[in-house]
Amino acid sequence: MLISIAAHSEEPNEKLIEKTQIFVRNIKLCNPTLLLGGYWGLMKTIIDEALKENIRVVIILPIERENVKLPQGVIPIKSGCEFRCRSVILVRSGDLLVSLGGGVGTEIEIMIAYAMGKPIYALTNTGLSTDYFSKAFPNYIDDRRIVSIKYYDDPEKMAKDICKAETSTKNIEIG
Repeated sequence: MLISIAAHSEEPNEKLIEKTQIFVRNIKLCNPTLLLGGYWGLMKTIIDEALKENIRVVIILPIERENVKLPQGVIPIKSGCEFRCRSVILVRSGDLLVSLGGGVGTEIEIMIAYAMGKPIYALTNTGLSTDYFSKAFPNYIDDRRIVSIKYYDDPEKMAKDICKAETSTKNIEIG
């Protein structure tokens, strides 16, 4: 399973660091590959925790930050794209999108995932502007109802539901 993760580019608060670590430890059960857009802010926290848990990590770097020093064990992709273009690659490459909280970049990635019909799992009560999404768009972003956004305050439950959804999809495959 390829999980695209949208996350804040600034330093996270302690509560969000804890929620993120809980999510990563629990998503390990799905044996995922995590796709992120950089190695700074909350994304750095996610990647560091994923590497501790021996989870595969791919970083799709924007051209503006291609030369950021990366930890050993990640797979870097130099997209050649500026930040927003990189977001399209990030979202399109995953099977689903997880939002762990952020600002406009994370909000754009949620919108891209919605437009592409990708399943969206969003952590709430992060203290960041993405918390307003559950109020503005409690189920769908527009009247087309492309995909319902699933909101979670509990990162462990979110990870377990993602793993369950992946398992149930595999169970119905023929071949």
